[in-house]
Amino acid sequence: MKRGFARGAALLIGLIGYGFSMAVMVRSGLGLDPWDVFHQGLANRTGMTIGIATAVVGVAVLLAWIPLRNRPGIGTVANVVVIAITVDAALAFLPEPTGLPVRVAMMVGAVLLNAVSTVLYIGAGLGPGPRDGLMTGLVARTGLSVRLVRTSIEATVLAVGWLLGGTVGIGTVVYAFGIGPLVQLTLRVTPQRWLAVSGWAVVTPRLTTMGECQPTPATEKAPQNPRSTQTC
Repeated sequence: MKRGFARGAALLIGLIGYGFSMAVMVRSGLGLDPWDVFHQGLANRTGMTIGIATAVVGVAVLLAWIPLRNRPGIGTVANVVVIAITVDAALAFLPEPTGLPVRVAMMVGAVLLNAVSTVLYIGAGLGPGPRDGLMTGLVARTGLSVRLVRTSIEATVLAVGWLLGGTVGIGTVVYAFGIGPLVQLTLRVTPQRWLAVSGWAVVTPRLTTMGECQPTPATEKAPQNPRSTQTC
């Protein structure tokens, strides 16, 4: 019961933080991540708020899960609802920045918060977000690499979002190249007991390619984890 409550709290805090980081990126005006470029462009063309546009796209992506035979979890549904509400609520009170230094600080802070929030909500292990599930489902069904599938999806939504009027800028570049390393750093500095609560510490990582790790030499001391036979 205690563990379930902690995972639920990690999920909720992560999703709220993620939605808030989206709103801060929007207010900075320096560019959004690829999916949010699409959300903003769709909102601009339809008159929807960006939060509603996020939810509409999330539901549409969930429908694409059907032929992929993905199964949503409570975290999947919460992802659609909580992020949409949070981003619109945050945009309602966040002021427009007046100077470039403030805008840059908001952009950098938003990317950092996004990374921490990602560790929390995905690590809760209660179901992937719609967009994450689309990527993993396509990888499973097509046999293509994660890198190729993710790049293809994000390049497509970025291009469409830009054509619809979404904001592309330095923030888009910073997010694209910074979010992965920041998530990795967050995992490294997060206490193990918190990772265990959120779910990261109980998931056995899978290698993307066999070349990413080297076999442990027979002369070295055996690893403490009996399930691990390679070192990265």
